[in-house]
Amino acid sequence: KRYRNAKQIQLPKPSGGGEFARVLLQRRTWRKFSTDPLTLPILGTLLGLTFGVQHWVKLPKIGSIALKTSPSGGSMHPIEAYILARNVDGLAAGCYHYSAADHRLEFLKSGATSRDITRLLANQWWYSSAGFVVFLTAVFERTRWKYDYARAYRAVLIEAGHLCQTFCLTATSLGLAPFCTMAFADSKIEQAIGIDGISEAALYVAGAGVQPKSGGKLANILSSASAD
Repeated sequence: KRYRNAKQIQLPKPSGGGEFARVLLQRRTWRKFSTDPLTLPILGTLLGLTFGVQHWVKLPKIGSIALKTSPSGGSMHPIEAYILARNVDGLAAGCYHYSAADHRLEFLKSGATSRDITRLLANQWWYSSAGFVVFLTAVFERTRWKYDYARAYRAVLIEAGHLCQTFCLTATSLGLAPFCTMAFADSKIEQAIGIDGISEAALYVAGAGVQPKSGGKLANILSSASAD
């Protein structure tokens, strides 16, 4: 969008130097992954920096509130993360819940295959070889009790977006191949992780794998250009 009749002020070119700029410029939606497994320390770093509680702050008449690396209205943090781990060294394939308060994985169900990822992600087979997938869900009451009006729902959706971008940037900084998608089978995911889809529902899906060893970046950029 342009306002051609408005006065134009040319800005200096963005500085591409520094680690943060590098991470921003290298973020892509990957569709190809190495067969090598992720390591558990890398997964822990990614989950901890994205979803983990970094600090607790006590407020008068409210109590302790959690601070994370992404913003949340009233620090209610309605978004939960469930991990479907397929190829993580040191972690049995299966479904887990990430406990943000104490940085732990809570085992829910064994087994996770490429077919499972394809089925849950609306037949997007190109994500089936990812090392793991994260289902971002929302516990709506966590936000609604404080903000009891319709706009609160919009705020929860936006918070899922905050977290997903934090996830993708953090994964990029760790040298992984991240992706995010809104195409998924809601009811199948909710059944798989044991939530009702009403009080807690799936909102977004992200995931990552190890970057392919050769021909990955250019091929991936071309294959995913339409998704970006």
